[in-house]
Amino acid sequence: MNRSHLRWGILGAANVAHKNWRAIRLAGNATVTAVASRNPARAREFIDRCQAEVPFPEIPIALDSYEALIHSPDVDAVYCPLPTGIRKEWVIRAAQAGKHVICEKPCAPSAFDLQEMIEACRKNGVQFMDGVMFVHSRRIARALEVIGDGTSVGDVRRITTQFSFLADDDFAASNIRGRLDLEPQGCAGDLGWYCIRLALVVLPGQMPIEVSARCHSRVAGAPHGAAGPADLTAELLFPGGVTAGFHCSFRTGLQQWAHVSGTKGSLYMPDYVLPHVGTELGFEMAQPEFHVNGCEFRMEPNDRRFTVPEHSHGAEIAPESNLFRNFSAQALSRHLNPAWPEIALKTQQILDACMASADHDGQPQRLPS
Repeated sequence: MNRSHLRWGILGAANVAHKNWRAIRLAGNATVTAVASRNPARAREFIDRCQAEVPFPEIPIALDSYEALIHSPDVDAVYCPLPTGIRKEWVIRAAQAGKHVICEKPCAPSAFDLQEMIEACRKNGVQFMDGVMFVHSRRIARALEVIGDGTSVGDVRRITTQFSFLADDDFAASNIRGRLDLEPQGCAGDLGWYCIRLALVVLPGQMPIEVSARCHSRVAGAPHGAAGPADLTAELLFPGGVTAGFHCSFRTGLQQWAHVSGTKGSLYMPDYVLPHVGTELGFEMAQPEFHVNGCEFRMEPNDRRFTVPEHSHGAEIAPESNLFRNFSAQALSRHLNPAWPEIALKTQQILDACMASADHDGQPQRLPS
């Protein structure tokens, strides 16, 4: 592949694809050449709308089938935002056609399915990665430096996260995340995936030995009366006694915070998934000290703020642009990065364990070492 830009095809016209159209345009080493939909008019409308706002020099073509896109000679890589329930087939087909793949999350209905998808990519020599943007942020890289400096946080003991938003009254009827056949993990897959990933990023190379979770409610009014979790809490136990807890929900106002606690201090990020609007991203460090002097009891907060120059969204230096830039550079290098599919599979395995525990009234699930 002797070219400077990776040529992308988009499978479907999902809402998140609008954001990633811009991200591909801003990556600097990528371009969109085709968009496919089972409804050709919808693909054309999607292209016209995006092209009017964020134009590519050459207008991408609209294709009337996913099959046509994955076999197009003008496509090197496929971005797949299709529903989780039907994603496996098209990721495998894309890999067999020699296309690199970025797959939206949750990647698959189960780790078994994801293993098949990853194996198809490996066998056909193409790169696989899930679409988690925050891990490509400069801020996350800086936070990991601080966590690992040995003095700011010390030894990590606890990781706590929450990702939630308040769904509309007609959510089950109007959004695929309310359908068990299309999004079987509900809020656990849609939101909990990020919480699990944050723990794996902070504890590189580790997997929990035990997982427990409880589903507090399911999506109300779902078609056919079946739906995934709408409100779920989970606990992960890692080797050495480190724990990670998370809450994900379609029933609580928008929150997306992370807190990492250690023996010497703690780190707090209020917006780790979708950064608050701005041109610099930051996080807070706290190393409070408690002093007693006779009758005076005094708590010193010892707070510090760290920032990096990075845009929240829609810029060349933004997490989503970084994701497509990093992936495109990897694919153009003709060398595969095994770490990306590996961490996606670990995330899926933990998600599966959470779902199994929730389905059995919180019974702890052991993960293989």
